Amino acid sequence: MKRKWQLIAMVGIAGAVLFSGPAGCRKGATADDYEWVTIDESYTPRNYIEEFIKVDSDEKGIFPVSIRNYGRDPSILRRFRGSQFAKPNEAALSMAYPALDDWMLVDIRYKNEKEQEVQRTVLYIEVDGHWRVGDSGRLLE
Repeated sequence: MKRKWQLIAMVGIAGAVLFSGPAGCRKGATADDYEWVTIDESYTPRNYIEEFIKVDSDEKGIFPVSIRNYGRDPSILRRFRGSQFAKPNEAALSMAYPALDDWMLVDIRYKNEKEQEVQRTVLYIEVDGHWRVGDSGRLLE
């Protein structure tokens, strides 16, 4: 009888481990690991993309803009879903853009002319020395 209960307990533990699967052993960063930064007229950009966002926001008159810059974090990239990519990795980006030099993922949040909050995630890519928007979408939970 004791052996039967031990077997049931082992099966229960094994089932719990299998049921929790990868969610119980999540690897990599989450969006909450990154801080929002507010860009306005007085903000000093840290890189080309932040400079681009600042100039673009100024031209469109949508200051302040908040950004969360994930840089080249592959675990965040795997949570990205855009119009061209869904959960890509660096190899997928390299296949889509053979001359890919660099990439960066940034959340952008601002209020539009109707005072509605807009938030999107933008994948910036550098191809042949020129930065541009590669895709736009959101991060999956």
